[in-house]
Amino acid sequence: MTTYVAYCRVSTDKQGRSGLGLEAQQAAIQSHLRPGDLLLQPPYVEVESGKRADRPQLQAAIARCRRTGATLLIAKLDRLARNVAFISNLMEGGVEFEAVDFPKANRLTVHILAAVAEHEAKMISERTKAALAATKRRGTKLGGDRGYRPSAPPSAEDVAQATAVRQRKADHAAFAVLPVLEGLQASGVVSLNALAKRLNEMGHQTPRKGAWTTTAVKRALARVA
Repeated sequence: MTTYVAYCRVSTDKQGRSGLGLEAQQAAIQSHLRPGDLLLQPPYVEVESGKRADRPQLQAAIARCRRTGATLLIAKLDRLARNVAFISNLMEGGVEFEAVDFPKANRLTVHILAAVAEHEAKMISERTKAALAATKRRGTKLGGDRGYRPSAPPSAEDVAQATAVRQRKADHAAFAVLPVLEGLQASGVVSLNALAKRLNEMGHQTPRKGAWTTTAVKRALARVA
C-alpha cells in the first residue's frame, strides 16, 4: 500500500475556472491508484506557469509529504516542472514522487524527461514571441477584452469550479495551521477566542490574509475533522 498526496497544475486562470486539463489530471491520478492505496485529501491544485519554481501549493504538498511520509503523485511530469534544476532539488530533498505517465521512471529517466520538457517549453516560448512579433509587424492590434461581458455571465459550471478551488484552498490552509492549533491546545489554550488571539499574536493569517476570529478557528477545526 502506498500513501499519496496529489498535485495538479494548470497554466491559466481560465483553465482553473473551467476545469480544462484539471479534470483529466484528476482522472489520471485516480486511475493510477491500486487497491489498498491511500490518496490523502484534499488534492493540491495550482494555477501557475510551469517555468516558475515559487509555487505555494506545490510547496505545501511537498511539506505534507514530508510530514506524513507520503509520495507526491502527479498526472504528467511536465505538470511538476519544466526545469531540470527544480526536479533535481526536489529529488535531493528526500521526497518521493511518481508521474502517472511514467510510473516506473528512474532518476536518470526523470532528469532526461525534465530536460526535454524544459527544452520544449523554451521552444514554445520562442515560437510564440516570433508569431506575436510577426503579427504586430503586419499592423494587427494585439490584446483585448478577455473577461466576461454583462451579456455572458459565468456559467453554472464555471461557478462550481471556482467554488471548488476556493474550498480546496481553505482545506489546505486548515491543514497548514493544524500543527499550531494542536500545539496551543496541548499547552492549555482551548477556547476558540483564545486560539484566535494567539494565532494573531504569532503572525498567522487566514486564507484571505486577514485576522483570525473565533468563527475562522471553528471552521478550520471543522475542515480538518
